[in-house]
Amino acid sequence: MTEWPVYGRIDGPIVMIGFGSIGKGTLPLIERHFKFDKKRLVVIDPNDADRAMLDKAGIAFHHVALTAHNYRDVLVPLLTRGGGQGFCVNVSVDTSSVAIMELCREIGALYIDTVIEPWTGFYFDKTLPPEARSNYALRETLLAAKRKNPGGTTAVSTCGANPGMVSWFVKQGLVNLAADLGDTAPEPTTREEWAALSSRLGVKGIHIAERDTQRAKTPKPQGVFVNTWSVEGFLSEGMQPAELGWGTHERWKPDNAIGHKGGCGAAIFLNQPGANTRVRSWTPTAQAQYGFLVTHNESISIADYLTHRDQNGAVVYRPTCHYAYHPANDAVLSLHEVFGQAGRIQDTHHILSESEILDGIDELGVLLFGHGKNAYWYGSQLSIEETRRIAPNQNATGLQVTSAVLAGMVWALENPTAGIVEADEMDYRRCLEVQMPYLGPVIGAYTDWTPLTDRPGFFPEDIDESDPWQFRNILVR
Repeated sequence: MTEWPVYGRIDGPIVMIGFGSIGKGTLPLIERHFKFDKKRLVVIDPNDADRAMLDKAGIAFHHVALTAHNYRDVLVPLLTRGGGQGFCVNVSVDTSSVAIMELCREIGALYIDTVIEPWTGFYFDKTLPPEARSNYALRETLLAAKRKNPGGTTAVSTCGANPGMVSWFVKQGLVNLAADLGDTAPEPTTREEWAALSSRLGVKGIHIAERDTQRAKTPKPQGVFVNTWSVEGFLSEGMQPAELGWGTHERWKPDNAIGHKGGCGAAIFLNQPGANTRVRSWTPTAQAQYGFLVTHNESISIADYLTHRDQNGAVVYRPTCHYAYHPANDAVLSLHEVFGQAGRIQDTHHILSESEILDGIDELGVLLFGHGKNAYWYGSQLSIEETRRIAPNQNATGLQVTSAVLAGMVWALENPTAGIVEADEMDYRRCLEVQMPYLGPVIGAYTDWTPLTDRPGFFPEDIDESDPWQFRNILVR
């Protein structure tokens, strides 16, 4: 693509919170696709390691950590300076997404983030029980804010690759599956209609099925956590309980599975860390593989969005939904070190830049399973080579995230009074239209693989042969 579209004008200040791997990749997409006053763009981060990039580009930088005590004093002047509608792009860690989102809506500034993030200390607070440290609990704070102040200035929550883009993939995957199964009903336009379609097609569950094959040019040193995206972000979510949307077809639960007493009721958690919980899944390149059941907001939001209820409000259908993540090999080795030392995290963290990667792709999509065609994967196969060609300052993993932020920003500009929204509630066609040029090959693939393929092997296993898509068969025990 030689000419990139300009999607609109941001007529107020832009405040980017965070300048890690995602911030560095998002900034050039903002510069490429929007008109704005560069003098009113500012980046905030407690780490000034990459400040030289901003200084060279003539972009203001505030070297400060946002806290519960100072965030209003720091953000309000920046987001209101010079008139127009401000836009807050929150791609940070250790900042409360809900608090900053509510502030932005108070002053009429648009807002977007990639995760429901808490203030510093939440993820590793040993005084909190597991359910209180869950993404379910964090999402409930967002839903409470939405109920308290419906409508108003748009705030887009959890709009990265996943959560975010994968919710749009689910809808496209359901549309494709409906066509192939001969379902001729009109495309859904409401939450209830999407849930009814998923139920009618017989989708028992959805894996956010990912395989990152990007390889570093040099081997991972011992005692260093190496990843292709935020190490802090991965470790934070990896140390939370494994969480999954819990489907109505399930007949068995692990002994350590726990439900929630309040809230939407769409999910459960396992009383163990997600980054030390393995599941069986499938992607087109890897084929059958182990993935980690790392908690993610989309595991809950997708299951909640696709919940079908009867006239009395009773749940009659819900798919099981969870992440099945095989990160880059260096990240797998890094996790082995962490859990081999009883959860002790390495002192040194390193994110692989685009120049440090030899080759590989990030194959990220959704696996819809249990229907009449068994299983269908739909997603992106973005390579590091393609990423280098089309976007600066990021690897393939990063570009899948930053291009989703771009799509969310475009949607927010075009829908400025939508209130608080999750990716599931947005126009998936418009968002994918914006994002597709950055995703490399986007394909759909059917497979006859199931979690029972080639099982049992040499040893007896506790499996349910009557239904291969039971979580009993997916969880590695």
